Amino acid sequence: MAEQTIATTEAHGGVEHAEPVLLGLGAEGWVYVGLTIFLLVAIFVAKAPKVITEILDARIAEAKRTLDEARAIRTEAEAMLAKAKAQTAASAGDASAIIAHAEAEAKNLLTEAQAHAVDLTTRRAKMAEDKIGAAERSAIADVRAKAASAAAGIAAQVIAQTHDAAADRGLVDSAISRLN
Repeated sequence: MAEQTIATTEAHGGVEHAEPVLLGLGAEGWVYVGLTIFLLVAIFVAKAPKVITEILDARIAEAKRTLDEARAIRTEAEAMLAKAKAQTAASAGDASAIIAHAEAEAKNLLTEAQAHAVDLTTRRAKMAEDKIGAAERSAIADVRAKAASAAAGIAAQVIAQTHDAAADRGLVDSAISRLN
């Protein structure tokens, strides 16, 4: 079997960087120390938790006030909805009452109109009968007048033909004697 050879390379002469160290801490350690000091100062000196708590309390109070307003608005809206439903129901009842009243009034008007029509027809028939009766009486009176006139004319002719002056004297004398 053949021998195997392995080659390795090493680089020499490269620049080594040494980290600065202060009190046994490197740069990363000092960042942590600075952050820790900042947080401790913020907590104890600046009272950051109190400020954060106040801000959060203010937000909570604002949210509660908004929720209370929303509840009040919802209660008001529910009351308005109930009022609107009641008005709708009342309007529907009023509308049906108005329709029933209008139907009853229409029936009454129809009954009155029919009675009025019958009464008017009866009165007109009576007036027509009265006019016909008057016309009949007038025609009969005209016929009687014409008949009387014709009879008088005929009687005058008959008397004129049958009576002479001597007969007239006897009639006149008898009429005068009756007057006394």
